[in-house]
Amino acid sequence: MKKFVLIAAIVLSACTQNAYLQLAEDIAMSEMQHNPELWTCDGAEKPKWEYTPTLMARAFVELYTATGDTTYLSHAQRFADMFIAEDGTILTYKQSLYNMDRIQGGNFLIMLNALNPQPQYAIAIETLRDQLHEQPRTEEGGFWHKQVYEHQMWLDGLFTGTTFYARYASYKPEPEAWSDIANQFLVVDKHTRKANGLNHHGWDSSCQMAWADSVTGCSAETWGRAEGWYVMALCDVLELMPAEQPERGELVRILRRVMSALMAVQDPETHLWYQVPDNGDREGNYLESTCSAMYAYAMAKGVNIGVLPQTFRDEAKRVIEGLKTYKLRTNADGTLSLIDCCAVAGLGGNPFRDGTYDYYIHERIRTDDPKGVAPLILACIELSKQ
Repeated sequence: MKKFVLIAAIVLSACTQNAYLQLAEDIAMSEMQHNPELWTCDGAEKPKWEYTPTLMARAFVELYTATGDTTYLSHAQRFADMFIAEDGTILTYKQSLYNMDRIQGGNFLIMLNALNPQPQYAIAIETLRDQLHEQPRTEEGGFWHKQVYEHQMWLDGLFTGTTFYARYASYKPEPEAWSDIANQFLVVDKHTRKANGLNHHGWDSSCQMAWADSVTGCSAETWGRAEGWYVMALCDVLELMPAEQPERGELVRILRRVMSALMAVQDPETHLWYQVPDNGDREGNYLESTCSAMYAYAMAKGVNIGVLPQTFRDEAKRVIEGLKTYKLRTNADGTLSLIDCCAVAGLGGNPFRDGTYDYYIHERIRTDDPKGVAPLILACIELSKQ
């Protein structure tokens, strides 16, 4: 009898895991129907090497690894071959901008090169690594988010830039880089950590920007997606970081603190999070899809790599159910669309973005933003694993 119960439990578990993988495939197939060419997934009118389509490409590579279906690999490879010339030149990429967003694509290139090695991919990977050799830094060694954003670290950059740094350090390998990689998180967390356990979106080490507090240098609020980039980055880096690395334990503690703080501000009915997570009851705030998908990914990934308690896997499932119920729309043609995605948000620039509550809730809301679709696919893949 016990043997029968065990077998039934295993079968039920496999069915549940397959359901998550099927959802990932349904979303991916919908995405390919919406955007037959991957570079258009963020509404671009001209091809541009940017972190959004390269993140989507990563999701398709990982989906191929999970399913063995070459449809997904071909979709990502066609994108890579459009942007990477035979001599390794990356179309539209300019190192002189020192933009951390532009090197995120190195993640999927390393993954793709492992599956289908090409000399031009290897050259492009080295080009992206070269940027970090010269990337401007704060006095404590933290990478500036961009050359034009002097003295600034944003949570976003920990995902777009530092995850590639970690993947490269594992790919090459480059063991001496791990302390520098860990320091990126330690510096940004030291300066952006809030009393409630969450983080401010950005920090200006010079305290001179108009959006920055004159004493702390921090922006005013926690932004849901920035915190999402942060916890995704922690999980991706911890997966790759050597177990014996001295700073690893502190990064695990940061991840657990942030995830616990997020649970304290989660909407109890939908299991989703607000655009400004710790201001859920304020007028104009809304349950935002991209950050919710990112938190689900971090929960599932964190459990799978052994740095979060098993309870977070169960919570990730509830988040996915919340997204299915409230945020995944079935279109007339049968495809799926992710609604209520914040299109973009940042700090400074022209027009000026002041990082206040009022600013975040009035940024444009769109459907099928790749910054939500790709993390949702990745979260489902993680939940499909044992």
